Amino acid sequence: MSIVEVEGLRKTYGAVTAVDDVSFTVAEGEVFGILGPNGAGKTTAVECVEGLRVPDAGRIRVAGFDPIREHDELTKILGVQLQASELQAKLTVREALEMYSAFYADPADWRPLVERLGLEAQLGQRFGKLSGGQKQRLFIAVSLLGNPRVAVFDELTAALDPRARRETWQLVRDINASGVTILLVTHFMEEAQYLCDRVAVFDRGRVVALDTPDALIKNSDSSVVISFRPSTPLPDAGLQSLPGAVSVTRDGAKVVIKGNDDTVQAVTSMIVRERITARQLRIVDATLDDAFLSITAGAGSDHSATVQGDF
Repeated sequence: MSIVEVEGLRKTYGAVTAVDDVSFTVAEGEVFGILGPNGAGKTTAVECVEGLRVPDAGRIRVAGFDPIREHDELTKILGVQLQASELQAKLTVREALEMYSAFYADPADWRPLVERLGLEAQLGQRFGKLSGGQKQRLFIAVSLLGNPRVAVFDELTAALDPRARRETWQLVRDINASGVTILLVTHFMEEAQYLCDRVAVFDRGRVVALDTPDALIKNSDSSVVISFRPSTPLPDAGLQSLPGAVSVTRDGAKVVIKGNDDTVQAVTSMIVRERITARQLRIVDATLDDAFLSITAGAGSDHSATVQGDF
């Protein structure tokens, strides 16, 4: 059952089309990722879902509610962590949590959230004195105070260090396990691969791919990366003709071949047949980052000309 439905969404800003005929659905209980380069339309799309922007065309429903016409009802079941947020500088962390809790008839207990997000020592600290990562964690806590059915996290871990990022990922999994559907907008491919059941790849205002991370990786130009230092020089032409080989590059004496499972078998057979010693042989599955680059390149993007900042 779909809890979020987006059909034919379009949004323009003057002569710029930020979102163009975008459609997708999110199943209840799913972690759904939205990926894309800067200016691809990710934030505009989710802000339309949140009821923060009025679409020029299209249909959106969140748990059956129209985000614009039924915005009051939507706010009762939707939690949002925006890409950029601010609070009054003199407000303490405790005051912010107590104030936002008062907006809900049955708010969540913010104390376990504070403990999980590592903000206990900052409860008496003013917002203006918090670090970027501490502010981000506070906004995550605020987004969950209403016990939402759907939570939207836009660049959830952008300001967090690697350890805090991993801890936040586990928090997201715990939130999802409790029954909350999550829309995750992110630039971190590792984050999307780790957390998301499915992802939609945006490019130039359109959805250019939508599937599970594993399926996107498998269906990309290269699903495996093979690297080694051969004991005997190998000609590029022979390597490029190997079954499934997508590209052959060199890093000094190291050969790097991108391909698929057939390429792995062909490379290993060649090494045995030619009696080559393959030093530092590595066979690594491609990542969502590799798939993303392949997909957006295939969509014909010229990201050198992309408008900076997200829409």
